[in-house]
Amino acid sequence: MDRRSALATLALGALAAACSGRGGTDDDGGRETRVEIIRYGDDPSQRAELTRPSGSSKGVVVVIHGGFWRDQYDLSLGRPLATSLVAEGWTAYNVEYRRVGNGGGWPETFDDVAAAIDRLAEVDGVDTAKVVTLGHSAGGHLAVWAAGRARLTDERWTSPAVPVTAAVSQAGVLDLAAAIAADLGSGAVQRFMGGTVDDRYAEADPAALVPLGVPVRCVHGTDDTTVPLSQSTGYVERATAAGADATLTEVEGDHFVVIDPASRAWAQTLEILDAL
Repeated sequence: MDRRSALATLALGALAAACSGRGGTDDDGGRETRVEIIRYGDDPSQRAELTRPSGSSKGVVVVIHGGFWRDQYDLSLGRPLATSLVAEGWTAYNVEYRRVGNGGGWPETFDDVAAAIDRLAEVDGVDTAKVVTLGHSAGGHLAVWAAGRARLTDERWTSPAVPVTAAVSQAGVLDLAAAIAADLGSGAVQRFMGGTVDDRYAEADPAALVPLGVPVRCVHGTDDTTVPLSQSTGYVERATAAGADATLTEVEGDHFVVIDPASRAWAQTLEILDAL
């Protein structure tokens, strides 16, 4: 079984828990954690899974899955992380969005991520004082983009109802122009954006939005051959040169180690979240 298949098996286990309405109980056998489906639009992909911890919450972590923005990958990839986050005392918000092949791309995917996060303002009992976006691969791109909405010029995105207070990129695609040059995902960026670099990229590319006014933490495997480590090193160098609070944690492993809840890389990510 390859790593992607193993992670899919973990996701199926998390899905079974979600379908039963159960995510686990606290250490004292207290109330069960339950998954709430939050709709933020009419499209079937415009939904998110909200899971609250059994006790007080450290804050909200918005989980944004990867897959080069393609529709064959979905939020099931984020379920194992959401389960772990809730066990650690976080409120997990696992977001689905329209992707390339089911109505996504520019600008629809961006609309969805913004709307999904803003929808939290209307959910009873959710404290949005601390909202951290956490994304893997293409989801890392969207996580950092969402944290930089105040840097945009398009008015539909620049006044978030729920501001992001920090972002964690897990092997994220953080420089779209460089990703095109390296042909990451065999043309994935061009299909996502509907063309090569033009004026729209100033609104879409995290590398073009530095410096952000919130911390950005990058976690990246040193053996990643899907999204090279240079995507994170280059972003952090550019961001810090512009005066931003951005760091890189290099971890042992490949592209998927960062979303394996049994890995040391994930344990380090939990430590990073606690420090934000």
